[in-house]
Amino acid sequence: MEDTIVERPELFRTTDDGARQTAASLMDMARFAALAFVDPASQAPSISRIGLARAPDGTLVSLMSELAGHKLALRRDARAALLIGEPGPKGDPLNSARLSLHVSAASVSKSSDDHMALRQSWLESHPKAGLYIDFADFGFVRFQIIGGLLNGGFARAYRLTPDDLA
Repeated sequence: MEDTIVERPELFRTTDDGARQTAASLMDMARFAALAFVDPASQAPSISRIGLARAPDGTLVSLMSELAGHKLALRRDARAALLIGEPGPKGDPLNSARLSLHVSAASVSKSSDDHMALRQSWLESHPKAGLYIDFADFGFVRFQIIGGLLNGGFARAYRLTPDDLA
């Protein structure tokens, strides 16, 4: 018997301004995320925690070492996913909002004007990165959002488009 995934639209609510605002708030507050990627050696899914921030233009970026396994993997296959959101201080953690984003990763050239703008912005939100941001192996990765899923808590799931997340 072949396994198939059946799309069940009734599982998702109609995306509204409240869902868009929750997603935007999660992205604005995020200082880190779980990054899912395909390991090039084993072809198995892998996960790593990364620093994350909104760039001045609103896109999501991360500062990564070229030596990190996840950076090497993204160079081979730019498809990835980000999980943003942390459980609240009380109650069931599954009732806290979280956002899964399908993304495509692209390195930012260190010689670009974009790099300098990202560097300044990154240090404002991640001041301790000043210790290593200028190391030769560190650079920025920009994530283009392809789509997303917002789980706003129990029975509050939404499918989001790039326009919903802009």
